[in-house]
Amino acid sequence: MLNAVLILEDGKVFRGTGFGARGTVFGEVVFNTGMTGYQEVLTDPSYAGQIVTMTYPLIGNYGTNRADQESRGPQVRGFVVREACTKPNNWRHEQTIHDYLAKHNIVGISQVDTRALTRHIRSKGTLRGAISTEQDVVSNPEKLLPQVKELVTNSPELVRSVTTGRVYRLEGTGPRVVVMDFGIKQNILRMLQAQNWDVVVVPSHTAAEEILSFNPRGVFLSNGPGDPKDVPEAIATVKKLIGRLPLTGICLGHQIIGLALGCETFKLKFGHRGSNHPVKDLARDRTFITSQNHGYAIDGSSLPAGVAVTHKNLNDGTVEGLRVKDQPIFSVQYHPEAAPGPEDSRYLFDEFTQMMM
Repeated sequence: MLNAVLILEDGKVFRGTGFGARGTVFGEVVFNTGMTGYQEVLTDPSYAGQIVTMTYPLIGNYGTNRADQESRGPQVRGFVVREACTKPNNWRHEQTIHDYLAKHNIVGISQVDTRALTRHIRSKGTLRGAISTEQDVVSNPEKLLPQVKELVTNSPELVRSVTTGRVYRLEGTGPRVVVMDFGIKQNILRMLQAQNWDVVVVPSHTAAEEILSFNPRGVFLSNGPGDPKDVPEAIATVKKLIGRLPLTGICLGHQIIGLALGCETFKLKFGHRGSNHPVKDLARDRTFITSQNHGYAIDGSSLPAGVAVTHKNLNDGTVEGLRVKDQPIFSVQYHPEAAPGPEDSRYLFDEFTQMMM
């Protein structure tokens, strides 16, 4: 057992025990309220650059396996838990959470009062921080403060680090869809294949002319990390595509569509990250329990004429969906593919299929 420390940019220190890899890591400290799905959280590219705190007190109780990864491996900078289970019990278990993080060189800290840490973030807002298992730092964590305070948490390089490096195709018998990959989750690709779409996945910085050269029936913008304003080339691409073919997006893709339409975005105080966020579909007058992972949102007061809000977050009233009147364009902030228990939101994939017919 190795002593470890988490220090935040305001000087707040949380002590605990290291697990996973050893060393020092820096990132934006956020929290996720999901009770399960910790491996999906670890491997979600939208968490690139972040130190993730799990609010549920026991993490790792069903182990880890290759099937539950949302990308090639963990994308988080660091991992904070109350208790890291050392003896998981599940028939699908392949590795403990400790061994999994150690294999992928991710530093974790356990035995942290995650309830106090979460309350602190909710009060102060998202903070930069560092985790260290280096014993000279553990005895004097303040020595990391200058580096923590200088940390740049958003950058165009975040998306570049998680997007695909090549164009590839997932063949289907349905309409061809070009997917702009800003850090796409594997389950989104599985949902697209379930629709029988003929999917062509392209890097985040692909130009509109190249996208159109694939003769798609529609364009899908994926989730991804960071501030949507950090990918201006994607916003410019979407502007060129508007009016030429159907568009839809999830999470970061939703925000990029919003910016291309003329909306504004803003940073949330502590973001929405978890699997139990209530969202109301205004057209259907129905509420859905959704999975979410984002730190930015569309400013509802900035919508231009012809753009309407379709979904609202019932916790704080923020915009969760947009639709363009008289054009085949819509997007949602939450993750309809994540299925946090119910699978009700999969109708959105059906809607986009109908738009392309």
